[in-house]
Amino acid sequence: MPAKVSPRSHRSSGRSRQRALGAAIIAALVIAAGAIYVITKNNHDSSAVVAPTAAHPHDHHGDPTTGVPTGATPGGTAVTGGGGASAVGAAATGGAGGVDVYEHARAGMLSPAVRNDPAYVYVPNLADGTVSVIDQKTLKVIGSYTTGSQPQHVVPSWDLRTLWVNNNSGNSLSPIDPRTGRLAGPAVPVADPYNLYFTPDGQYAMVIAEANHHIDFRDPHTMALRHSLDVGTKCAGVNHVDFAPDGSYAIATCEFAGRLVKVDLVHQSVVGYLDLGRQSAPQDIKIDPAGRVWYVADMNSDGVHLVDGDQFTKIGFVHTGPETHGLYPSRDGRFLYVANRGGQMESMSVPFPHAGENGSVSVISFATRAVVANWAIPGGGTPDMGNVNADGTRLWLSGRRSNVVYVFDTGGDSGADPSTGRLLAKIPVGHEPHGLTVWPQPGRYSLGHTGIMR
Repeated sequence: MPAKVSPRSHRSSGRSRQRALGAAIIAALVIAAGAIYVITKNNHDSSAVVAPTAAHPHDHHGDPTTGVPTGATPGGTAVTGGGGASAVGAAATGGAGGVDVYEHARAGMLSPAVRNDPAYVYVPNLADGTVSVIDQKTLKVIGSYTTGSQPQHVVPSWDLRTLWVNNNSGNSLSPIDPRTGRLAGPAVPVADPYNLYFTPDGQYAMVIAEANHHIDFRDPHTMALRHSLDVGTKCAGVNHVDFAPDGSYAIATCEFAGRLVKVDLVHQSVVGYLDLGRQSAPQDIKIDPAGRVWYVADMNSDGVHLVDGDQFTKIGFVHTGPETHGLYPSRDGRFLYVANRGGQMESMSVPFPHAGENGSVSVISFATRAVVANWAIPGGGTPDMGNVNADGTRLWLSGRRSNVVYVFDTGGDSGADPSTGRLLAKIPVGHEPHGLTVWPQPGRYSLGHTGIMR
């Protein structure tokens, strides 16, 4: 269709000839653009549309020890618009340009920074104020030391050089040197550190101050406060987090409000809330390898919600087992291990107390979004939080009400055959073991919790 030409731009006697010439040029450009579109669409129909992300409030200079370049974004793609639903949706189909969130955390991909770290498991014993250290090879406790009051999780730092013990009611973080497996200095004062994460660019530590309804953005090394985000009582019980592939936003669970909160990481502000149901108590949260579907454990609903993170809408639910709690991707990125803590809810009042030891592990296929295996705990148990080991052949979980650590064989190379998975061992530790960390882990950097690696 010919374009309209403004009469103000043509005042010479050659007005008609110029109109004709302009129309011909425009028509040629339209035809050329159409040809380019057809060729591009045929060759790259499944690839993501890539655009620069918005500038971060502060410059980032990278970290040479991790191999992450200056200004890098996780996953290698940057999508605008707070998540880029169409781009991530296209990438989920796979193929050239597709997103693979866990591609740098496969077996054998240990960073040079961690390659010589001893293979230990660090177990925070909440009721004792201690950390037990287990040798992964011998399955024996080789040490224990006092940290602070109510240690909840042991969290790898973004640069992989410190394991931070979250002393929740002790209002401090105790540093462990993963090269020695010992405390590396005095505890750092931090308010209400229930959990700890790191922004994908490594610029901020995110202290999850559950009781205060805050996400505190801090210096990732000194833990000095930079900005405190109040998520409000609408997100009562904020506790677990995961991150969009492009690093533009995060989603956190609100255990005592039955909701999720979406956080804009560029502006460090709340985007919105998503109700999961009146009786919901969301726990851990993990994104699928394609970067599109978020899995949310719900201990009151005995299963996992499926959420489209970009659109921030519920798209499904998978039943797993009683008191669904921790979520961990397999080392090959094909499966999600779901820890069912095994209790029955005794009261609908916060904090939703549960009792019982009918615990198990369910294995969900990311491809089918269905349970493909269940691993029982003979004699009962209460599996809670943990992670897989470096080669993916073992899943380690704390037994929250059982005062043990469970070790599961994940079945085959890197957990390739979950149908053969089974419990291997129960290792006695302190009282109320919680968010244990298995170290070292493959990956370029850590996003926190018990080892979310990218």
